[in-house]
Amino acid sequence: MHSNKQLLENPENNKYSVIIFDWDGTLMDSIDKIINCVIQAAKLSDILAPSPQAIRDIIGLSLDKAMEILFPMLSPAKQQQLIDAYRHQYTYLNKQNTPFYPGIKAWLKVLKQQGYLLAVATGKGRKGLDRQLLQYEVTDLFSITYCADETLSKPDPLMLNNILEALSINAEQALMIGDSSFDLEMANNANVDCIGVTYGVHSDAVLSQYKPIAILSDLPTQLWKYI
Repeated sequence: MHSNKQLLENPENNKYSVIIFDWDGTLMDSIDKIINCVIQAAKLSDILAPSPQAIRDIIGLSLDKAMEILFPMLSPAKQQQLIDAYRHQYTYLNKQNTPFYPGIKAWLKVLKQQGYLLAVATGKGRKGLDRQLLQYEVTDLFSITYCADETLSKPDPLMLNNILEALSINAEQALMIGDSSFDLEMANNANVDCIGVTYGVHSDAVLSQYKPIAILSDLPTQLWKYI
């Protein structure tokens, strides 16, 4: 967990004090790379790879939970080997770019200028997130970031509760934005309002089951009316 506590002077027209984002599939266009790295890690381990759709459906969970679902027949030790192989693929071997979705980086800067605290609650590991925060020069945009290897996996609410506690913010002052059912279910479990985005891993039909206040196709242009 990385935190930068600060006294918030929230503009009166801001409905929320903090906006919490999922990373992969919400801010970062990394879904294809994740799928390809899981498939390659399985192949190199002589294990039948899951379908791309099966992998897509678990994006957002911590890696240990994801491997349990994708490879239930394997021992915990073998699942850990796959996790290590996946991380090696993602970090060193697979050269696919994982840019921010169009307009996201500039828009995050505007949100911060408007007085919102920004946070990340992600299924990524700490090393992976920190590497990308530095690569894209956005570390200073976020007041706090929490990763799957620092707390319980989504949809458990602990990650969000830890963020709110660190920032001294009540649940009703927070908004969670994500592309997966795990993001929105986590928000429901923490009594935090949520918004789904349709360009990530889960469809409008799936996301709507978790009663988000909105389901959006473009964050930079559509979110303003809800915050």
